[in-house]
Amino acid sequence: MRILIIMMAFILSHNINAQSTAKADKDSSFGIKGGYNLASVRNSDGDETDQRHGFHIGFFNESALSNLLSIQTELTYSQQGYEFENSSYRLTQKIDYINLPLMLKLYPTNVFYLEAGPQIGYAISHKEEVETFGLSSTNTYEPNSFDWGMNFGVGFKSEMGVVLGARYHYGLGKIYDETSYYNNVLQFSLGFEF
Repeated sequence: MRILIIMMAFILSHNINAQSTAKADKDSSFGIKGGYNLASVRNSDGDETDQRHGFHIGFFNESALSNLLSIQTELTYSQQGYEFENSSYRLTQKIDYINLPLMLKLYPTNVFYLEAGPQIGYAISHKEEVETFGLSSTNTYEPNSFDWGMNFGVGFKSEMGVVLGARYHYGLGKIYDETSYYNNVLQFSLGFEF
């Protein structure tokens, strides 16, 4: 885990340096993005909960490695968690993260891309809501501070700098030490590149 954090910090600092020394606009770009989250968790057997609806918003920096490849670093706020409901009660877990994805992007064409890469996240808030027989209660519990996993996505970037993307986050770090629950997040994004 520490090695992953050190690698991502090194690459982020490299991208910032590359941005400052880029000779052409196409070598490096900066932008904002935001969109819709469908978040859930899965257990070690692969069973998945109902989804929590939320959003994400943040910044990105993309640095070209070649005509086909680029590296994109991001800093985003993301609403995650899950819902579970049966005949007795409804449980909603709301866990919000600050995420740092590092994506390798492949451009088969000038406007279409495929992406994959690791992500680390830091939990900034956690709220549990339980509804039982018309009554409700709210408790606050602390998840593991750090989350990590892999991202896979596709997207479209127009010549005007409008970016549309879809991404799936497959969590690999346990949400709680006592359980084998992992984050799953499907994101749909709209971004603007400068």
